[in-house]
Amino acid sequence: MQDLVERIQRLVATGDYLMTEHGIARLTGAGVLIERFAERIEAAFVVELYPDYHKGPCVLFLDDDEFGRPMHLLWGIPAGVERPAYLITAYRPDPQLWTPDFKARRQA
Repeated sequence: MQDLVERIQRLVATGDYLMTEHGIARLTGAGVLIERFAERIEAAFVVELYPDYHKGPCVLFLDDDEFGRPMHLLWGIPAGVERPAYLITAYRPDPQLWTPDFKARRQA
């Protein structure tokens, strides 16, 4: 699992990434720029791993935007390829669905 995290971090940190239309729309809607998150990917907190996702392995990261507000960013690598990484989606975590630190889902 750590290999997946490190692969995505390395790809993003070196600029070897693209963004889905959905990812672009979510960042634009939140009023934040991808560059901050790409530059800080190695320090972002790993929230969840999806190594067996059918479209390719993904990692959900938590980081703060330039105003200190939390953002979840889902980065992945398409199945069958080694690169690039893709920003699949980004969103502000809902406090009702996540623990106060936004690092774990609340239990039902």
